[in-house]
Amino acid sequence: MPTSEASFVPAHAEDLPTPIAPATPASRRRRQAKVSWGSRDVTIGGDAPVRVQSMTNTDTVDVIGTAIQVKELAQAGSELVRITVNTPEAAQAVPAIRDQLDRMGIDVPLVGDFHYNGHRLLTEYPAMAQALSKYRINPGNVGKGDKRDRQFTMMIEAALRHDKPVRIGVNWGSLDQELLAQLMDDNAQRAAPWDAQQVMYEALVSSALRSAAAACELGMDPGQIVISCKVSGVRDLVAVYRALAARCDHPLHLGLTEAGMGTKGTVASTAALAVLLQEGIGDTIRVSLTPHPGEPRTQEVVVALEILQALGLRAFNPSVTACPGCGRTTSTTFQQLAKQIDDFLRAQMPTWKSRYPGVENLKVAVMGCIVNGPGESKHADIGISLPGTGEAPAAPVFIDGQKATTLRGERIAQEFRSIVEDYIERRFARPR
Repeated sequence: MPTSEASFVPAHAEDLPTPIAPATPASRRRRQAKVSWGSRDVTIGGDAPVRVQSMTNTDTVDVIGTAIQVKELAQAGSELVRITVNTPEAAQAVPAIRDQLDRMGIDVPLVGDFHYNGHRLLTEYPAMAQALSKYRINPGNVGKGDKRDRQFTMMIEAALRHDKPVRIGVNWGSLDQELLAQLMDDNAQRAAPWDAQQVMYEALVSSALRSAAAACELGMDPGQIVISCKVSGVRDLVAVYRALAARCDHPLHLGLTEAGMGTKGTVASTAALAVLLQEGIGDTIRVSLTPHPGEPRTQEVVVALEILQALGLRAFNPSVTACPGCGRTTSTTFQQLAKQIDDFLRAQMPTWKSRYPGVENLKVAVMGCIVNGPGESKHADIGISLPGTGEAPAAPVFIDGQKATTLRGERIAQEFRSIVEDYIERRFARPR
């Protein structure tokens, strides 16, 4: 028979249970890399916030199209934007893209993505090498045999010559097959061989760490080397990054590669990144979503921002709490109001960031009935509890935990928005 709840009440104060501590992410203690362009310095690692990165999907040769997409990604919240540099024509376009962005007042750093021929492009096109703020090097695509070390050295020397940080970006879809074969041979000699998955994990981590060590031997500051080991499985990513974090103190870039489209890609990326970020692992993130036809590229940035905000690591936009609805809320009024308020707050943020410092921390609640509506509204900075089915046609508004007014009639949405605007002006406006 269940024990009554009353039996759990302590008889004395000293019998009280240990307080439950908030679930705060583990602190990160990693080296710092600095990625700069113009007036913009983006520090990665150490005590810096987790940064958001994205990548264009335009043809880099299309200077205007690429610059416009970089601008859109930066305005959506991306703090670094990676572009493909795969041909001489693309390399020649990079300085023009940088110049176009500067003319538009977009000082987001550009990261060059190099595969196969990066050593040649970085050597033969110094203007491109200088216009980029950071180079991504994939050890699996640098070269094979005797060429690998020589071509890797050429890329690191270009980074040193132009004073640029690099990302050693390993991907299990393009893993160094010679290293993998060597580790498999070594594994076969073990008394208790690892399974194939464990060997694959080790190959990913070893490829990154060996390349980082080689770059340091060539004269790179360890703090200027960011590492990533990307896979497309959630549990695989968690396992690999836990090992990577334990074996180095370079800044780490997180991302589930080829995450997929829509809900699948969003959920998979969130599941993987949330676990690692909560453990204090990760200094930059990218959500690699495949856009639906016609969907803006900026969706991957929106998801990345939401992950960081949901974990309490950063704040980018005011948060709107809204109930999912149930049989008590057959009207769509609260859904419509929640969307209107959320869209309004997001649309205003580009101008509000400078006008109302701290407004990104605002919490708004739009609730649909009397069950949780008043309570959630009191927990928010400002909230409204709309009437559910069969309830009196009144919507109490709570400000800073206290009931401030009750709205009625056909203009509840407009009146509540005005109340929100007034609250923001009172609380966040800069003193004159």
